[in-house]
Amino acid sequence: MNHTSPARRQALRALAGFVASSPLYAQRDLADSRQLIPSMEEMINVFDFEPVFKARVLKTSYDYVAGGADNEWTLRRNREAFDKWAFRPRMLVNTAALDLSTTLFGTRVEAPILIAPTAGHGQMTADGELATARAAAATQTLMVLSTNSSQPYEKVAAAAEFPKWFQLYAGPDMDGTWERVERAKVSGFKAIVFTVDGPYNPRRERMLRNRIETATPPGVGAQQRAQPQTGRAARRQRDGEEAAPAQPQTRAQHYGLGTTLVQQLDWAFIVELKKRAAGMPVMIKGILTAEDTALAVKYGADGVVVSNHGARYLDYAPATIEVLGECVDAAGKMPVFIDGGFRRGSDVLKALALGAKAVLVGRPTLWGLGAYGEAGCKRVLEMLRSELALAMGLCGKPNLAAIDRKLLRTL
Repeated sequence: MNHTSPARRQALRALAGFVASSPLYAQRDLADSRQLIPSMEEMINVFDFEPVFKARVLKTSYDYVAGGADNEWTLRRNREAFDKWAFRPRMLVNTAALDLSTTLFGTRVEAPILIAPTAGHGQMTADGELATARAAAATQTLMVLSTNSSQPYEKVAAAAEFPKWFQLYAGPDMDGTWERVERAKVSGFKAIVFTVDGPYNPRRERMLRNRIETATPPGVGAQQRAQPQTGRAARRQRDGEEAAPAQPQTRAQHYGLGTTLVQQLDWAFIVELKKRAAGMPVMIKGILTAEDTALAVKYGADGVVVSNHGARYLDYAPATIEVLGECVDAAGKMPVFIDGGFRRGSDVLKALALGAKAVLVGRPTLWGLGAYGEAGCKRVLEMLRSELALAMGLCGKPNLAAIDRKLLRTL
């Protein structure tokens, strides 16, 4: 292990930030700059990975991952809201046999820390989502693959034997939506996570300043077009069928907004999605209120993910941890998951105490992937798992079943 002093470590990180802003680094001359980057063994917590990630990826890729919508108030709030709760630890509890494992729709995971769906892992490392899938399998946890994967869904499904879930965006039309669902089923994904909180493309000002106009990262559009198509879309392409005639301008376009299929959907879509999924659990991602959680139960969802999309769509949406309790109360027996700002094992423990079944982590896994590849992604997951185990042990909670709201006090 490299026993670099804290002062030298701090200097190295400052230098990594300087390197990232240099015009020379924009040429990705890693052969000269790699020696300036701290080793992975010097990483103490998840936050340490971000400056290395920033130094090793293009500025446009960093801004895509790091940024939120508009003023980024919700981005900050996602972190600040964890400070509203403190623990009520109990003493003289036998925690020698700590057990963080849980079972999610038939899959046993080593800890309730999953990989959230994020787009374009190919920006971070050459293998992209294939590396992420292997890191998830190595830590015995679930990866949720984004619709906007830079690798074909089928290749990611086959990259490692551990089960995976598939995140679904509706679009570009209904045929395309059902084809994605069918590909996920045939490829062996075990659940569908349907994202509902993006009916309009957001204003991510960091991306606008970089002249990136879409809500997906640089290069993903071309990579998605290269994905194999099936069904009606493939027949159109093969037979030279003409595209549907142009539609009249919508009210959204009148106001300068783009159009998406999600704008046209309502809760009845969940019923049809359940039929098309044919036995695969269907979760709804993007829920922030008790009312919508209750509707998810009513329309047959198998779970919800309390999420504000990493603060990337609606600014001044609440922090997810702030609304988790009301969503859990409205869910009854339906499992509730959560993402948004999780950086510490203690963050995860607070969510579990409020009733979450598991936590999904997005940006930190990308930091690890971009900083050190597959090994970095794996190390981030291991760190969070270890921190959660430590927090549980110090609070007198030997397993997940022992965790409830009595563990928390409101500050």
